[in-house]
Amino acid sequence: MEHYDLITVSSPHFHDNSSSRGIMLDVILALLPAVGASIYIFGIKALWLILTCVASCVASEWIFDLCTKKKETIGDLSAVVTGVLLALNLGTEVSLYEAVIGSVFAIVFVKCIFGGLGKNFANPAITARVFMLIAFGSVTSFVNPQLRTVEIASSATPLANLASHSLDVLSSGVLPPIKDMLFGFHGGTIGETCIIALVIGWIYLSAKKVIKWYVPASFIATVYVLFLVATGSPLFALYEILSGGLFLGAIFMATDYVTTPITVKGKVVFCVCCGVITFIIRRFCSLPEGVSFSILIMNILTPFIEKLTHNVPLGGSNNGK
Repeated sequence: MEHYDLITVSSPHFHDNSSSRGIMLDVILALLPAVGASIYIFGIKALWLILTCVASCVASEWIFDLCTKKKETIGDLSAVVTGVLLALNLGTEVSLYEAVIGSVFAIVFVKCIFGGLGKNFANPAITARVFMLIAFGSVTSFVNPQLRTVEIASSATPLANLASHSLDVLSSGVLPPIKDMLFGFHGGTIGETCIIALVIGWIYLSAKKVIKWYVPASFIATVYVLFLVATGSPLFALYEILSGGLFLGAIFMATDYVTTPITVKGKVVFCVCCGVITFIIRRFCSLPEGVSFSILIMNILTPFIEKLTHNVPLGGSNNGK
């Protein structure tokens, strides 16, 4: 009888010539429009924030691997992706030392301690942002860029203005025009405001078959439909999905290969549940935003979703026997 070695590896799993490095490179390329828009809209502070987060994430992983005598893993570019995503989830009011702390937390405490890429139970960037929301007040402070100038003025974000849930806000003049919502000329984190740039990244990832286009769409559509039912206003529901980090989270973090279900059905269930939780937090809780918390909660529930949505062989049973 011939002997065969059974080799098991953690996710992500690929059925073609893809690799972790190749996937991460595609994600980086898809993020470039959002990175460029953030620097154009928010200025040099956005650039320094992105560079600080990326450098801190890469350095943290390199030092951790060195100290634990593990094989060097920074070449897979996952630390770079984490750094960019974390930076795009922060505002320019966040100091660079706070960004360093958040980056170290993301890499060391969320990723490396659990075994590295493929073994972390939650998205490092999202978890670090939630940690920073609790630890630093500056994470909830945002600035509003003046149109096509480098001047910055403090202002409530559109999502904060929508938190009253009153339809009067639509005619009050405090909300930017839809055009400005699409191009990012309003307050928020540096990577969430320019919807056009995020959609370009969405199209790129879908064309490269890195993600299924309808997976993030299910997240966004769920939030839109729930607010439409709750308010009866298509315009209010439109502002809700264009505000905050919904597009950023749905496209780049709710599609994470490692911390979301491996089945397509499971991914859709994951995103629909994220949409429901986001709606509940925005509508009924004191926090105006709920995307980060919804993704983190669903990351924890991912094993259960995979169990419920796994494919059953023809003639097989779905009861696990």
